[in-house]
Amino acid sequence: MRNDISDRRAETGESQADLAAAIGVTRQTINAIERERYDPSLELAFKLADHFDCRIEDLFEPTDEDG
Repeated sequence: MRNDISDRRAETGESQADLAAAIGVTRQTINAIERERYDPSLELAFKLADHFDCRIEDLFEPTDEDG
């Protein structure tokens, strides 16, 4: 699943560690999501969307492999 979390973090000046602390996950989880190696749970996707004040659909875009 494609996402633009890295770009949004850059816009806000947050590090992966900052974002992870803000939403209650590890920095490694943020890294895996940004590198598209891990699809977040629905709960985590909502937390990310809330953090960036946007909709889940604004953060994530399915890829062809997602079905």
